[in-house]
Amino acid sequence: MMRKLALAALVFVLGSVTALAADFNGKWTADIPMRNGNTMTITFDFHVDGSALTGKVGMRRGDMDISNGKVDGDTITFDQVMNFNGNSFTINYKGTADGADSIKFTRTFADGNGGPRGNRPPQEFTAKRAPADATAAPPTQ
Repeated sequence: MMRKLALAALVFVLGSVTALAADFNGKWTADIPMRNGNTMTITFDFHVDGSALTGKVGMRRGDMDISNGKVDGDTITFDQVMNFNGNSFTINYKGTADGADSIKFTRTFADGNGGPRGNRPPQEFTAKRAPADATAAPPTQ
């Protein structure tokens, strides 16, 4: 009897933790501040399967797959690998749910070897959930 009670309590606790996890599935948009004072709109299309995060980042240069995506409660992390003229660098994203419809992000830039890229400081921005019936607008500058 005691075993059944303990098992039921464990199932309840694990179910409660899962219920507290944020829902990152779907399309999100964000205006990213640029160095020249302008902003660039990017889109995220996230797909969550347990603790695995997959999807795409939409930029004016097209859609790019995310890699190393993970979900841990109300936090997501993923990478975006960029290639320009034979040079590769990675943008590392870390986001925390801020309510049901926004994610506060910090992104950092790394060179192809994992070290910092240039003197670019981390960028902070907020992504908003796109309405379910809206089609994603093309990324702008």
